[in-house]
Amino acid sequence: MVLRTAKHHIMKQKVLCIVAGILLVAIGSLAYFFLYGTKSYSPEATVVYEQGGTRVSVFYNRPYKKGRQIFGSLVPFGKVWRTGANEPTQLETNVPLKFQDQALPAGRYSVWTIPGEQSWTVILNSEIPRWGINFTGEATRNPQTDVVKVEVPVMHHEKEVVEQFTILLEKSGEEMQLTFLWDQTLVAVPFTAQ
Repeated sequence: MVLRTAKHHIMKQKVLCIVAGILLVAIGSLAYFFLYGTKSYSPEATVVYEQGGTRVSVFYNRPYKKGRQIFGSLVPFGKVWRTGANEPTQLETNVPLKFQDQALPAGRYSVWTIPGEQSWTVILNSEIPRWGINFTGEATRNPQTDVVKVEVPVMHHEKEVVEQFTILLEKSGEEMQLTFLWDQTLVAVPFTAQ
């Protein structure tokens, strides 16, 4: 009887070890997919503006249109968007910047937008959360840590479609521009180095 109980106990331990191993492999596979697998659908990119002593860079993930209606559907109007895929877009500057009348100290910031049909609100926030959305798909931006919040007009291209979400940093006269392009939408945010 004691031998039978010991064999039963050993068999239980083996089954538990196998189940634990399967769970670890499944969790590891899911983690790998979320960390690296989604990058193939929305690859990472970094755009840099550098002139004189000013260096501004934006790190972001670039989803594709793939025949979908983007703004007002996939990216709803009037809701905070993490401005890309996979994780929050990040802007880093080595010098203070000025967006409209708002100062942005040198540092690294998350970039959030609230798209609208006629204008977008563009937000630079001092917190950079890991994913930028929760399990329900809602943005995890903390409004208490917003540093810059500006509203800019939207331009629509009737004939040109941008397949992959694109961010540009460009010089435009005395100002620089942070430009968002996707589908038939273009939004340009002017700023200057202080």
